Amino acid sequence: LNDDGTFRDDSAIVRYNKPSDNILPMPTDRVDYMDVAPKQVVSVATALIPFLENDDSNRALMGSNMQRQAVPLLIPQAPFVGTGMEHKSAKASGVCIVSKINGIVERVSANEIQVRRIEVIDGKEVRGDLVKHKLQKFMRSN
Repeated sequence: LNDDGTFRDDSAIVRYNKPSDNILPMPTDRVDYMDVAPKQVVSVATALIPFLENDDSNRALMGSNMQRQAVPLLIPQAPFVGTGMEHKSAKASGVCIVSKINGIVERVSANEIQVRRIEVIDGKEVRGDLVKHKLQKFMRSN
């Protein structure tokens, strides 16, 4: 889609004739309705539950509420089973620090992370300035 909500291409893959649900390419000027992306239907906490479509609705609701009440980990690890929403939810929370530069982490402490800027100029790596990211540990969130 374009910024104004119109289709970017002249044709799109659509479901046509509801009873048989034929999936075929069609000119965009013949498209009347558009499906909502499945990731937009549920909350962020619910989207983090793996295999949600196979779960009972009451169990899914309990799971998403339990995730909200969870205590933050001191040593976080990647989940065994992921949904693809973990990175987006962590970044959108505003608590995760994401470096805006390319570089190498030189020093990590409880108070800050120091990243040395690395740029490639004429095929050679050039070390730049040191960027410090201040950490706010154990900050109250509500």
